[in-house]
Parts: sequence; structure tokens; C-alpha cells
Amino acid sequence: MTEILELSGARLAYGVIGDGPAVVLVHGFGLDMRMWDPQLPDLADRYLTVRYDCRGFGASGPFDPAVPYSHAEDLLALLDHLGIARAALAGLSFGGRVVMQAALAAPERIAGLALLDAVVDGVPWDPESAEAMNEAGRQAREHGVLAGRAAWLAHPLFRPASERPALAGQLAAMVAGYPCQHFTGPDPHRPDQVRPLDALGQLTMPVLVAVGDRDVPCFLDMSQALADGIPHARLKVVAEAGHMINMEQPAAVSDLLLSFLDEVLPRRG
Repeated sequence: MTEILELSGARLAYGVIGDGPAVVLVHGFGLDMRMWDPQLPDLADRYLTVRYDCRGFGASGPFDPAVPYSHAEDLLALLDHLGIARAALAGLSFGGRVVMQAALAAPERIAGLALLDAVVDGVPWDPESAEAMNEAGRQAREHGVLAGRAAWLAHPLFRPASERPALAGQLAAMVAGYPCQHFTGPDPHRPDQVRPLDALGQLTMPVLVAVGDRDVPCFLDMSQALADGIPHARLKVVAEAGHMINMEQPAAVSDLLLSFLDEVLPRRG
């Protein structure tokens, strides 16, 4: 069941299932919490599993462009709302950046990080990926939200997943709910006090870094930068997977997450 947390300038749609130590799942850009459907049964069997739509995405809907915010603060506010003192965090792509920001802001509350094909600001994007991101913004601004969504779905990040009709349909359904505010108007997200790339050494909790072997070049580089810069990181390359590794190789990613979480969170019962 989806519930709502009201915040200044926005709301967060979230769901909680399971029992035990807490793990929070954060989705990729333009997507929503449904991307974690493949992992939900296995995780909820062992852990209190929280997933939510970030401000400006999915069922959380549009945000007020006049109200400053940060995604990390929103995540920590959700933990407070749920009475969760400490949790493991897992994020894919944009969600990986969010969970890193939260871990840098409140490291004492984070038991471990799972960074799946995570964005790392400061690592250059390859030319094709950068141009495709710019094109999505141009389409949204010049031709409207529907054109922006179509251009985002055409990004090389989604190419391997889109080769499978069922996954292509799931991605399209999620992107259909994206308001596209980040492309069409001001985003009052507060700048990071420190860029994660410059503070990787501060992420001293256990960290799993995972990347699909068919991801675009810049995300392969980003994952390697995380593995090289985070003190206790381990890098796993998921075979036959692109950017959406948890959807493309659900069993392999569920196994990786369960193995990691069993190490960093106290076992139930």
C-alpha cells in the first residue's frame, strides 16, 4: 500500500513491507519505486523494506519550484517519519547519488550502501550519453513533456532493457508518470556541500558497487571510480545486463543484495 509523507513544497509517496532491520531502495532518474518490484519479495522476507518515489518523480508528483530541498534530506526525513534510526540504502543510477549524499550527511545512520550503476558527478559522461541527456531536455522544453519522456526512453542507458518487450513496457509505464520538471523549469535542489567524488574516503561503511557489463561507458567508469575511491567497497560486474541491472538480471541482483545485506544488517530471529 502506498502512503504519503507531506514535506515542505512536495510530498513523498512511499511503501513499506516486511519486518526486521531496514533497507531503503531509491529509484533511477525519470523512474519510480516500481523498478524494485523484482527484488521486493526476497528483500521483504528478511528485512523491513522501504521504497519511495523521490520528490518530482512518479506518484510523488511535481514539486514547488520555489521551495529549496535536497533528496538526501528527503530520504532522512522519511527515515525519521518511519522511526528508523539506522538502515542500509540501495540506489540505482540517480538513486545511487541520492544514497551517497545521505550517507555523507548522516553516516552514523547508514549501515551500508549498495550502489548500482550509480551516478558520480565529476566523472565525465561519454559523448553519446551526454548528448542523449541534453536531447531529452531540449525535447521537453521545445516540444513538451510527452516529447521529453520519449527522448528520455530513447537514451542509450535503456537500450539493453528495451530489447525485451516486457521490460520496455515497464520502463515506459514509469516514465509516463514523470513530470519532467527537471527538464522544463527551475530545480531548487540545494548544491552539495561536498561533491561525493571528492569525499569517497568518508564513506567508511561497507559498500557494494555493482554495474552491468553492457552499461554505457561513463557508468562503467563511474563504478570503477567508486570501487577505487571508497575504502571498503567491493565491485561486482553483472553479466548480460545494461544500466537497469536489477530489472534485466533480477535473480543475480537479488542474490547480490541479500548477500550484502546479510553482512551489514543484524539478522532477524
